[in-house]
Amino acid sequence: MRVAVVRNGKNGQVINRFGQTCPEVYSQKTIAMAVSALQNGGHTVAELEADKTLLAVLQEFMPCDAEGGPGGIVFNMAYGIQGESRYTHVPAMLEMAGVPYTGSGPLGHAIALDKVVTKDLLRQSGIPTPDYAIVRQPGDYSGGLRFPLVVKPRHESTSYGLRLARDGAELDDAVTSIVAAYQQDALLEEYIDGREICVGILGNREAEFLPFVEVDFGERPTRLVTWEDKYHLSDAEPGKLCPAQVDDGLAEKLRDVSLRTFRACYLKDYARVDIRINAAGDPFVLEVNSMASLGEGGSYVRAALAAGYNYETLVNRILAVAMERYFGPQAASDAHAA
Repeated sequence: MRVAVVRNGKNGQVINRFGQTCPEVYSQKTIAMAVSALQNGGHTVAELEADKTLLAVLQEFMPCDAEGGPGGIVFNMAYGIQGESRYTHVPAMLEMAGVPYTGSGPLGHAIALDKVVTKDLLRQSGIPTPDYAIVRQPGDYSGGLRFPLVVKPRHESTSYGLRLARDGAELDDAVTSIVAAYQQDALLEEYIDGREICVGILGNREAEFLPFVEVDFGERPTRLVTWEDKYHLSDAEPGKLCPAQVDDGLAEKLRDVSLRTFRACYLKDYARVDIRINAAGDPFVLEVNSMASLGEGGSYVRAALAAGYNYETLVNRILAVAMERYFGPQAASDAHAA
């Protein structure tokens, strides 16, 4: 099977530099690990840049077969270059060109990258999520939520811009910072003090739940995972406990709410759902990550290792899951055996 690992580097070609620049990028080490995993799985692999040159290069690398069908598949690791809903850009290009790919489609990625739409869908589906409000500038907030409030950009991931506001002054400061730095609305969310569990899902019709990962805050007073934590720049970076110690009743709740979130947000193949558990043992969905990090230290990979995968088998399993979604069980079996 021809597989193109598609990713964004730092110098992707575009017609214009315009709109919010994507702050996320996979390290070259992680991309190389994914390429190696797929090659060891028996596939012919190319590493391609996800920019305006992509379709022409893909057509050369994986031309259609004799019947006009796909000549390969994309392993999508592209976060996007710029603009809104950046995770959607490569999947939308590929759908237009008739190229299959791993991971969620434009709809799922667009939902997951809009935290307000995500939370609205969760509420409509009866899935618990912290109470929230949206503000466009300092002073817009009209009340109704209980401090402290978690404040974050509406359209970012990886905890970019995340702050905890304990009063109105801190709230105005956080909103000012978000609007200036990210050129977007700020989401206000009631802070839930409790355990934080990450639930990894792999699959579609038959979803596999990976072992739970718990964020270990220790004695840290601010029990939030910040951008500095995720990029290993914090002196008090929380640890990760996997598998998390969760009793059977709570585990059933976590799996149920995670799968319902996965379905409600129209996600595909793999994702991670982040959940807070309050003092009464009730789970509240904080966010869903439609492109769960495949970096070595990420919660999703850590959970997969605890489930018995290694990096190579995980990457090839994600490919097989996507192949089954497009072409049926036999295609997934062939991809797995390649």
